[in-house]
Amino acid sequence: MFRSFCRLTILAFLACLVLQAQTTEVPRTIDLKDALARARKYGLQLDPATIAVELAKEDRKQARAATLPSANALNQFIYTEGNGTPSGVFVANDGVHVYNEQLQVHEEVLSLARRGEIRRTQAAEAAAQAKLDVAARGLNATVVGDYYAIVSAQRKLANARTSLNEAGRFLDITQKQEKGGEVAHADVVKAQLQIQQRQRDLQDAQLALDKAKITLGVLIFPDFRQDFSVEDDLQKALELPAYPEVQTQAKSSSPDIRAAQASLQEARFASAVARYAYLPSFSLDVFYGIDANQFAARTNSPTQATGRSTLPHFEVPYRQNLGYVAQATLTIPVWDWGGIRSKVKQSDLRRSQAETELTLAQRQLQANLASFYKEAQTAESQVESLRSSADLSAESLRLTIDRYQAGEATVLEVVDAQTTLMQARNAFDDGLARYRVALAELQTLTGTL
Repeated sequence: MFRSFCRLTILAFLACLVLQAQTTEVPRTIDLKDALARARKYGLQLDPATIAVELAKEDRKQARAATLPSANALNQFIYTEGNGTPSGVFVANDGVHVYNEQLQVHEEVLSLARRGEIRRTQAAEAAAQAKLDVAARGLNATVVGDYYAIVSAQRKLANARTSLNEAGRFLDITQKQEKGGEVAHADVVKAQLQIQQRQRDLQDAQLALDKAKITLGVLIFPDFRQDFSVEDDLQKALELPAYPEVQTQAKSSSPDIRAAQASLQEARFASAVARYAYLPSFSLDVFYGIDANQFAARTNSPTQATGRSTLPHFEVPYRQNLGYVAQATLTIPVWDWGGIRSKVKQSDLRRSQAETELTLAQRQLQANLASFYKEAQTAESQVESLRSSADLSAESLRLTIDRYQAGEATVLEVVDAQTTLMQARNAFDDGLARYRVALAELQTLTGTL
């Protein structure tokens, strides 16, 4: 009984392992939408831009905090070697024992009116966010290209298998023709060479598919893996939108333009901030606490009348130690050997540079839009022609084999027809992928992907 139970337990455990292995070995099928989502989640390409956005947010918080009052606590004890005098061995000191326990509140008054630094950091944050969108769109374009590279490789692998099967059927025809004395052995040798070539083509197609999976896999998975396939959506009908519609969408949603505009805004505020150095600064400080020779709010024994140990030693019954002091400081810039002027000129040059970059970004957007649209138009117009060429090549191969069996065509004509058909199939699949990639580039440019 016990042996039977153990045997059943072991069999159940082995069955679970086999089921788990089968489950993990089944390749998952990923569509383009899932691939894009996985790339944003697992791809590391967006991390630098994301961190830049977070850094810009912290800069904005720091700039805002700099305009608000700050509070600091001073805790200090100063001991001076005694020598029988109130000050000790250092006459500049206020006593042998000095206790400082103070709360300081500091405020740059004019910073409440100078909002340029806050606005500059806000513009910098907007520029960083736009650059993150640029990086995201760049990642989308990379994923789309890698995705359809796999789709194209899958199709070419299927084409290679089909061509190998066709070469095998033709080899069978030549062998039968040779046995019947209708063709020479040279035709069989040529068919065998064609088989070997198609086998090498199949290996190359499998290698191209594996390499394409590796390229996409490192973007969409947290670990290295190739046990997946992608959905073949090349046959889905997608219409090319009108150019004015695409142009309007691209101009309104371009992160490159937004990044250039935000950078220009940041440069303008930086120029204003640089000019603040020409103006006076006015600060207020309030201190509350103890700065005395005794750590007490009020002395309860005869104490010298003043805190300065260098004055005559007059004593009073007690002295108040706890209190406050306030000070106002006005700093007026007078001369700095042209340092401020140089910083202002430097900020103006950066503003001019940002204006130029905005103009270049606008021109580049127009150029990319026109180029991508022309590419999509050309690819779309060639799809039907490529499909017709593939159909005609298939028909040509069928007719050539019929003529060969009737003794009206040579083996070289059949081999040429086979090669032409394989090339036509691959060209048709490349044309479909080319149109889909060009359309995806337009969608990326307009922000609709």
